[in-house]
Amino acid sequence: MSGETDLQKLLASITPQLLAGTYVFATLKPGAPVPDGLETVLQFREREGVTLIVAEDEAKAAGLAGMFRCRMITLDIHSSLEAVGFLAAITTRLAAAGMGVNPVSAFYHDHLFVPAERAEEALVILRALAAESGA
Repeated sequence: MSGETDLQKLLASITPQLLAGTYVFATLKPGAPVPDGLETVLQFREREGVTLIVAEDEAKAAGLAGMFRCRMITLDIHSSLEAVGFLAAITTRLAAAGMGVNPVSAFYHDHLFVPAERAEEALVILRALAAESGA
């Protein structure tokens, strides 16, 4: 299954799921190993180092300095990696509310990392977007 590409269907069908826990972004210097036992949500290698998204409590336990306390919202629709405009529409709507968001696309779903203290507000905005798109 390759996922949905129709933008209107994608927007009308998003069912945002707020995951439990608070996450942070952390970084490791190039070549530094990921601490043993650290369960990361994401690892992304850049020339400056490796970015990690990890549960806040795990980052603290591993001695990592975390930034951007956030909550993770999974958009519960299998979007295609080739879908055009899906995340643009979502991030534009959140930006209109003055909310920064760090989106991550995975094979089956898109995930949004939003400021921890604004996660419930983000859900309301996303549900409204879905309702408007389904009309």
